[in-house]
Amino acid sequence: MQPVVTAAEMRALDRATIEEIGIPGFTLMETAGRAVADAAVAMLGGRTGHVAVVCGPGNNGGDGFVVARVLRSRGIDAVVYLAVARDALQGYAREHLDVLDRSGGVIQAIASAKQLEAHEAAIRSAALVVDALFGIGTTRPIEGRFAAIVETINATSAVLAVDIPSGLETDTGQTLGVAVRAQRTVTMAAPKLALVSAPGFARCGAVVIADIGIPPQLVAASNIRAGLVEPADIQAALPRATVLDHKGRRGHVLIVGGGPGMRGAGRLAATAAARAGAGLVTLAAAGDDLTAPDSIMTRPIRDREALVAALEGKAAVVIGPGLGTQDLARTWVGEVLASGVPAVLDADALNVLASDAAQLARAAGPVVITPHPGEAARLLQTTAAAVEADRLAAARLLAVKTHAVVVLKGARTIVCDGTLGDDFCAINPTGGPALATGGSGDVLAGTIGALLAQGVPAADAARVGAYVHGRAGDELAHIHGARGVVATDLPLAIADVLHSFE
Repeated sequence: MQPVVTAAEMRALDRATIEEIGIPGFTLMETAGRAVADAAVAMLGGRTGHVAVVCGPGNNGGDGFVVARVLRSRGIDAVVYLAVARDALQGYAREHLDVLDRSGGVIQAIASAKQLEAHEAAIRSAALVVDALFGIGTTRPIEGRFAAIVETINATSAVLAVDIPSGLETDTGQTLGVAVRAQRTVTMAAPKLALVSAPGFARCGAVVIADIGIPPQLVAASNIRAGLVEPADIQAALPRATVLDHKGRRGHVLIVGGGPGMRGAGRLAATAAARAGAGLVTLAAAGDDLTAPDSIMTRPIRDREALVAALEGKAAVVIGPGLGTQDLARTWVGEVLASGVPAVLDADALNVLASDAAQLARAAGPVVITPHPGEAARLLQTTAAAVEADRLAAARLLAVKTHAVVVLKGARTIVCDGTLGDDFCAINPTGGPALATGGSGDVLAGTIGALLAQGVPAADAARVGAYVHGRAGDELAHIHGARGVVATDLPLAIADVLHSFE
């Protein structure tokens, strides 16, 4: 997994590189600025028009001074627009400003409203704006003249952000008052949480990770608590087909859901389980008119005893899609948790536990829960807005409370393994607006259930399920558009994605 760092973790890595490895901070800044300059040249695509490098008071501004100097040495009209008084600059940033001065750099002041007004047209008309205003240390809302500078940057045609778009809170991705919207971001050494998780990633464009000299062993030894799932992680966790496989070896999944009026939810979960490799799939629900595709068995259930019988011999169970929230549903959820069968709880299975989420912690077997922000909020006795304000914190809190593997759905789904007693979060990079359609969550639950049935450990099943589900949505979007995908398209696309890893 690609390590993803907080602001504090990044500062610690910088400090250790300077103090323990012996690479001077001045050199780190030079290397960072040169990486951004390379990205700027690539974005210009051979043009040599005006480049506005908007610099702030900290190390981010110092990187910007290097960018301007390097671009000018390559024949590009790069001008620094300095948003603070010169005497506000200290340390390596001040040293690099002095180097820029001595090398013939052009520096324009925009430290007041009048100065910004004088240069606003030049910034707005630039072929490229480099955002070196604020870095990872921003914790307060951007207001006043700084907000006006950000609005000016956002009015331009192309923006390259240094390390992180100015105005994003590094550890949550929330916008602090206003924030830059970049087409590309060059981040130093490792991605920051805001660059790869929601909502911040939507403002970053394509993210380029620059090697500035921080040794990999420092990163590995830093106990970083988040990571971005990569294809190699999926490859390593997937079950492998063998010539000796038979349907029993690939596991029997029981889908409990799709009650009267909600039959489609159960069928979607069941079809996904079959397409994701389960050897056998049974769909169980109340009512006599239960139907499913020919490859899926059906089992009407009317009471607790019928469910207990249906659970016998199953390798995994998915409960919740189209389950309903009546008293019998609550009883069925309790029986699933007590059975010891590896379980995925989704939708109504989570809603009936909203007043007793601790029941999940008493489950007799592995449990994966797949809440969207509203369901997570009910389990945490808070609001969906609070969950979305810090998605990683919400996933961690829910994992601690439930002792389950938590799959917090949404843009950049987060997986946190509450069975381990730690707070590591895996961030899923796949998926997009094509999955914003009714039933896609049912498909995800069925996919994870199939992986559990094939012997994949719960946390791995959750990460693999989220990744292949998201990638299936991405690939379908290329065919049907982001608004043209429906949930029934997903199971076969998931089979195709899984096949691509074989």
